[in-house]
Amino acid sequence: MSTDQRIETLKERHAALETQIEKETGRPQPDLDAVSEWKREKLRIKDQITTMEHH
Repeated sequence: MSTDQRIETLKERHAALETQIEKETGRPQPDLDAVSEWKREKLRIKDQITTMEHH
């Protein structure tokens, strides 16, 4: 997989997590532990993307 393809895959995962977070936080009783974990994963992915784009 090329770097560009990897970055695109990471961006897609990042967007999917954002959607998942929005759905969960819109529920009457969201699972805040899951939301926190998804947010941490989103940050890790964003860091990976930034690192890959600058190399």
